[in-house]
Amino acid sequence: MSPTAAPARRSRSLLTGYFLGMGVVMAIWGARMPAVQQAAHLTTGELSLVLLAAALGMVAGLKAGGRLARSERLPTLLTGGAIGLAGCLALLGQCHSLSSLLTAALAFGAAHGALDVAANSAAVRCQNSYGRSIMSGFHAAYSLGALGGAALTAATACTAHTGLFLVTGLAMAVVALGAAPATQTLNGADQPTTPTRRGPDERRPPLSPAKLWLLGALAAGSLLGEGTAADWAAVHLHSLHATTAVSATAFAFYSAAMALGRLTGDRLHTVFGAPTVVRAGAVLAAAGLATGVLAGSVPWALAGWADFGLGLSTTVPSLITAAGAGGPSAVATVAVIGYVGLLAGPALIGALASATSLSAALLLLALLATAVATLSHRALENTAPCALPRRTPAPAP
Repeated sequence: MSPTAAPARRSRSLLTGYFLGMGVVMAIWGARMPAVQQAAHLTTGELSLVLLAAALGMVAGLKAGGRLARSERLPTLLTGGAIGLAGCLALLGQCHSLSSLLTAALAFGAAHGALDVAANSAAVRCQNSYGRSIMSGFHAAYSLGALGGAALTAATACTAHTGLFLVTGLAMAVVALGAAPATQTLNGADQPTTPTRRGPDERRPPLSPAKLWLLGALAAGSLLGEGTAADWAAVHLHSLHATTAVSATAFAFYSAAMALGRLTGDRLHTVFGAPTVVRAGAVLAAAGLATGVLAGSVPWALAGWADFGLGLSTTVPSLITAAGAGGPSAVATVAVIGYVGLLAGPALIGALASATSLSAALLLLALLATAVATLSHRALENTAPCALPRRTPAPAP
């Protein structure tokens, strides 16, 4: 085993845990939203304000994290962000008024944003230490964490959300504190001891503002699809006269397919390269969802949402990898633009559905996937992880 193999593997395992934990927390928060609304006696409009506060907090956290996430600060930001996110989840369960929920949701979003930037920035550095694609695996851990959180929420549906939020938050905080010493070893563990030398054909052009905005736009298009799938997939199945139980499986099909795609994405990137994989996946997403919508039957619709999740599964990890060449601030910029799409997507689809029909509105997602397929090669060219030189033992005296 080479001298850097063990530290890199430890870093990879540790960061996988951070992504997994984020997925669990976010799934529990989202799935028990009706209970939060009922406990605080919120109207739909007031609940929207709480969600808006969380979104604004996340944008602020992403921006602050982008400024703070220098290499020497990443361990502290990871530990602090994880403890903050866990603590805010526990606090949200104890809030029973609109004012307290707004404050807690703002802090919750800020902690999530800071942790998101820190985890993705550290993942880019860890990926560079491997010299091959491993980013998709980190995002697969987030998806699996979300599936686990959803399953935990379903299993505890008869219990109060306050207890679930408190126990989960405390458990996550204890785990983050326990992992703090190991997290400190991330600082510099994935960096070379000597300058990297590249040949003329290995030099990468700097990340220009135009390319940064292109990466952000593609992230927004992809995450718009993710947000829409979460809120509208079941509604789409219900509009086709599916039962409530079958309608609820639409997002499960999408999520499972996305997790599967991310689990296999790194291997595909290694063999074919990110531009080819993302382009082929976007074509699958566009064709699959368009077919599922136009066919107008429940089986085709379920297959269409599965194809959509599978096709877009590697897009965001690839875009984050590309942004990583510009440092944490570039990762934060792409994340902020992307999350605008995630947050705005459901409302945009709803407005289009009101003006036309839900089927016509969902075809916008297929058009966006087509745009990703068309522009991804330009955005992702020359973005393969750069292999860092291995540390070699010092010669014996």
